[in-house]
Amino acid sequence: MQRLGQQAREAATNVARAESGIKNNALLATAEILDASRAELVQANRQDLGNGKANGLTDAMLDRLELTPDRIDTMIEGLRQVAALPDPVGSIDNMRYVPSGIQIGQMRVPLGVIGIIYESRPNVTVEAASLCLKSGNATILRGGSEAIHSNRAIARCLQDGLRTAGLPLEAVQVVETTDRAAVGEMITMPEYVDVIVPRGGKGLIERISRDARVTVIKHLDGICHVYIDEKADLAKAEAIAVNAKTHRYGTCNTMETLLVHSGIAGEILPKLADVYGEKGVELRGCEKTCSILSQTVPATEEDWSTEYLAPVLAVKVVEDMDEAIRHINRYGSHHTDAIVTEDYTLSRRFLREVDSSSVMVNASTRFADGFEYGLGAEIGISTDKIHARGPVGLEGLTSQKYIVLGDGHIRT
Repeated sequence: MQRLGQQAREAATNVARAESGIKNNALLATAEILDASRAELVQANRQDLGNGKANGLTDAMLDRLELTPDRIDTMIEGLRQVAALPDPVGSIDNMRYVPSGIQIGQMRVPLGVIGIIYESRPNVTVEAASLCLKSGNATILRGGSEAIHSNRAIARCLQDGLRTAGLPLEAVQVVETTDRAAVGEMITMPEYVDVIVPRGGKGLIERISRDARVTVIKHLDGICHVYIDEKADLAKAEAIAVNAKTHRYGTCNTMETLLVHSGIAGEILPKLADVYGEKGVELRGCEKTCSILSQTVPATEEDWSTEYLAPVLAVKVVEDMDEAIRHINRYGSHHTDAIVTEDYTLSRRFLREVDSSSVMVNASTRFADGFEYGLGAEIGISTDKIHARGPVGLEGLTSQKYIVLGDGHIRT
């Protein structure tokens, strides 16, 4: 890990000064190489899936691990989108004269070396590498042992892309060992690593946040809510509530708690229950929900603060939006929350008062994603309030420094 850190630090200097065209060439070359390497990627992924099933991985983990043709397409498209995005490095904002006659502004600069620690999803290897490269950073990628063959295959494509563009291969390094001690080393090397981004389960992120000596950009879990207001369009509400829960179960932007205004609960909950029943979703409801839906399991206090990552949904009937907002701000994880309503005033209040990194009106929580936000990809989602919040794209991987222009000016 010390060797990887040293190599990454040296490579970061070269990447930071690389022109946009060179970085874009590396990204576009990697996209072509991935497209030509589909068979190798699928073969490596099948090996990981087979090992995962043999080792008892959950269905949610296996879903995250699988490289489907669509996910390979998304990786390729993500590379091309990132290449097409404006390069933030070197951009200058807020340039102005001050009374002394000097000019002051702020310039965007790379963070340096970014360590990414993640579980299961091999597509993260491409997303993280592309964003780090475009933003002028070197990166060290430590994927989970369950995806080691997939990550190695993807890493070969990334390094071929770097080689094509004439960039140092050490700009993107995948940790080859599956030894967990490597994580402990990476998060305690501030001389080589500037930022750590963990992507995985709550236990992993809590451990890294506790033990790291390097700055961490993180979110612990995704307890996302959809609140259906009394003034909602019920057709929209049904579509959003179904999509937010059932589009994919194992993602951090999946709805885990549904809140429904008491004025329409009797009308919409039976319709939703029928659809959820067809899809095998277990409902755990408050007392009012159970009185409307007899098949619902009574919810416990723990259900309101649980990220299921499974076909399980907590349902609560609330008296008004005030109660909905209080519930979200108390039990949520500040990740993503949505309201369904046709009342413009209520929607504006919801946007202001819900303290989450993404707040939505009449849209599924599943849109909380860097790709969907037009960032090309994301390196993770941050629920912190300092530096970066929400899906972290190119700007989130840079910082700003003050620049001063003078012409022999001295302070008197």
